[in-house]
Amino acid sequence: MIHLLLAIIYISFISLGLPDGLLGSAWPEMYKGFDVPISYAGIISMIISASTVVSALLCERLVKKLGTGLLTALSVATTAIALFLFSQSTQFWHLCLVGIPYGLGAGSVDAALNNFVAIHYKSRQMSWLHCFWGVGCSAGPYILSFFLVNGHSWSMGYLAVFIIQAILSVMLFISLPLWKMKTQQTPSVSEKSDTKPIGLKRTVSTKGVKEVMATFFCYCALESTAGLWAVSYIVLTKGIPSETAAGFGAVFYLGITVGRFLNGFIADKFGDNKMVYIGCSIIAAGITALILPFGIVSAVIGLSLIGLGCAPIYPCVIHSTPARFGADISQAIIGVQMASAYIGITTMPILFGLIADNISIQLFPLFLVIILVLMTIFFLRLNKKAKG
Repeated sequence: MIHLLLAIIYISFISLGLPDGLLGSAWPEMYKGFDVPISYAGIISMIISASTVVSALLCERLVKKLGTGLLTALSVATTAIALFLFSQSTQFWHLCLVGIPYGLGAGSVDAALNNFVAIHYKSRQMSWLHCFWGVGCSAGPYILSFFLVNGHSWSMGYLAVFIIQAILSVMLFISLPLWKMKTQQTPSVSEKSDTKPIGLKRTVSTKGVKEVMATFFCYCALESTAGLWAVSYIVLTKGIPSETAAGFGAVFYLGITVGRFLNGFIADKFGDNKMVYIGCSIIAAGITALILPFGIVSAVIGLSLIGLGCAPIYPCVIHSTPARFGADISQAIIGVQMASAYIGITTMPILFGLIADNISIQLFPLFLVIILVLMTIFFLRLNKKAKG
């Protein structure tokens, strides 16, 4: 029964990842049809991420009221509905409006499941959890590319992902008794409805929390900027057709997926902190490969390495949260971590969009390098203040 619940949690993260790689891969086709500047992808990303910030900050209260299982099922259903509406949009403002439930569905489930696994499972399970997120992220661009290559519109790709998401949502509602059994067997402090939330002020004032928030901001800024703009960078600087490059978004997320699968076998041996430093080094190598003038070859290698380097950072920092700060407040801290992460997702891709519009999209690799350096600095400071 325990293994069945873990499998359901993994499936939940597939559903969380499915929509994440779609926008960046579809945008080179979408912006032409909506007759808007290429930088407007950042506006949609900002709206989705801002909504996610709100739901992440509310996560502790929602978990205490609904429980992790029901919250997850409702969140996935909300995202599925948003995907359907996204596929039917005919005006740019439609996309912006639908971006609100699109983001609200992601934040709570992300924070709730991360805390649940961080408390109840080892680092390898956390890595494999996020590996399944990568499965979803990799599958999304492949599905989209399939429809584009075969002469269909981007909306057909979104509609196909909606159908998959809806099926996963039904599975989650059916599994609710398993979540209840697990909670009764091993109750978590964060799910006890008779305890009060610790509040945002106390959470942020905890030693080391500001540093971990900054680390998450930088990491998700890097990942989201790469995921959103890498395909456009390749199309506009390397002369690769957009229908061919659309599948390259999947290469980036495939690197994350494979990396997290492999990380599951070594994370407990090396420890969370070492895995983060290894990841940063691989990202640096990937950015270097991306700027080499070898067309498709350097593009694929660079995106693969950046994804591979991203793989251990998110799950390892998350998994160390209960050990750093205590399981009694870990849900609240993971909530603000998710919020700061999505603020990075909200602001940095649109910032680079403005840079691409007004200066040059060729600054994409330099932009990633700056974020990577800042993330490394904040993580070093975190380790000085709070043990992992």
